[in-house]
Amino acid sequence: MLKSKYKIIIGMVIMILVVTILIILFKDKLLKIMYPKTYSEIVSTYAEEYNVEENLIYAVIKAESNFDSNAVSNREAIGLMQIVEETAIDVANQNKIDVDTENITEELLDIDNNINIGTKYLSILLTQYGNMEIALAAYNAGIGTVNNWIEKQVIQADGSDIENIPYKETNNYVRKILRDYRVYNELYG
Repeated sequence: MLKSKYKIIIGMVIMILVVTILIILFKDKLLKIMYPKTYSEIVSTYAEEYNVEENLIYAVIKAESNFDSNAVSNREAIGLMQIVEETAIDVANQNKIDVDTENITEELLDIDNNINIGTKYLSILLTQYGNMEIALAAYNAGIGTVNNWIEKQVIQADGSDIENIPYKETNNYVRKILRDYRVYNELYG
């Protein structure tokens, strides 16, 4: 009986070693599966057009929808970049993006339109706030909310104290995207 316990323990140790070695050998391949660059042509086009880093766009898509183009949240955010209709209409109208605002739900389920509008909105926020952390907080919680936090000095406008973001969801969201953005940069440069 004692011998069979040792055999089981030795077998488990060998299995753990084999799995560990496989993970080390195939880490980048596994990470590239977990962090894909799906829709690369579309992302590249709008990243260049709106001057937003591609890897940041991928990190937002991963966090928002995990690359599910048909995703709809419980707050009615739609598509890859999870854009609410009101924001999409405002961004499209103010920036002359050619979409049918009367059928905005269908337009946002279109991959090209969703990445176009989402990237333009992200670009607007990056320009408005001048840093990624606060822009990401605004992408999640809304411009009015973030402006209120800054005005009341709950958070700093320079993004130096993102740990003070009072909404747990937004706090976690910003941290997740920053982490995913670092992973994308490490994997793809």
